[in-house]
Amino acid sequence: MAHSGTQTEISFAGTFASSAFAACFAELCTIPLDTAKVRLQLQKKAALGDGVTAPKYRGLLGTVATIAKEEGLAALWKGIVPGLHRQCLYGGLRIGLYDPVKTFYVGSDFVGDVPLFKKVLAALTTGALAIAVANPTDLVKVRLQAEGKLPTGVPRRYSGALNAYCTIFRQEGLGALWTGLGPNIARNAIINAAELASYDQIKQTILNIPGFTDNIFTHLLAGLGAGFFAVCIGSPVDVVKSRMMGDLAYKNTFDCFFKTLRNEGPFAFYKGFIPNFGRLGSWNVIMFLTLEQVKKFFRRET
Repeated sequence: MAHSGTQTEISFAGTFASSAFAACFAELCTIPLDTAKVRLQLQKKAALGDGVTAPKYRGLLGTVATIAKEEGLAALWKGIVPGLHRQCLYGGLRIGLYDPVKTFYVGSDFVGDVPLFKKVLAALTTGALAIAVANPTDLVKVRLQAEGKLPTGVPRRYSGALNAYCTIFRQEGLGALWTGLGPNIARNAIINAAELASYDQIKQTILNIPGFTDNIFTHLLAGLGAGFFAVCIGSPVDVVKSRMMGDLAYKNTFDCFFKTLRNEGPFAFYKGFIPNFGRLGSWNVIMFLTLEQVKKFFRRET
């Protein structure tokens, strides 16, 4: 990440630990918005007579309110356990590997500002590698979040995160834990590039402006910018990923994409855009602010 002032060094273990902690803290704070986003993305148009039924969920606040009213406040934190599992693995790896991979692409002897395309390439690489490891946690998180209020007497598919891992493995096989890996790699590589590369670039640009320093305000601006770019670029693959993981009706990624496009139109790929930005924008601000502070404990002056 861009920095200024005294040069510092931080180990991979330190970066991994601080990244995992920051990602988990951001997840705890924002998962209600993520649950709302998943419900909106999985919501489909349903025919009723000559018309179309009114959607159950409407907008960020409406979705949050409906879930809380029908299922209780705790339902907004559905999927938090696998969500924390995911952030420990995915968050730690994608950020922890970012600087080493970026150094690999530019060379250890490189001096000066790293070109933007090398930052994007490094973030694409670490995002893809990290989610390939963490995909089972993402699958279980989406499955738990997707399950809404059930009729009386109808049992839930899973009693919790560990039960979900075991049930999916037992009923669907080990490979099922990597369901949706293709769109998930595409989604997370793209969003990781949008987040890390834009945060790195925005922060570097701000620090080159006279009067700006490496402080909380700079981190806030860079975090908001990273969240905005991530949602604008990643929403279509995010919708496909959520539907692939939450609905078994699709044969593959392309089947999901074309069925969604044919049945609901191109704007379906931006379903949940506002809650997604609300979630990713706030997630990035919280995560990067926390990360920058936690990393201070691991840094060694050089």
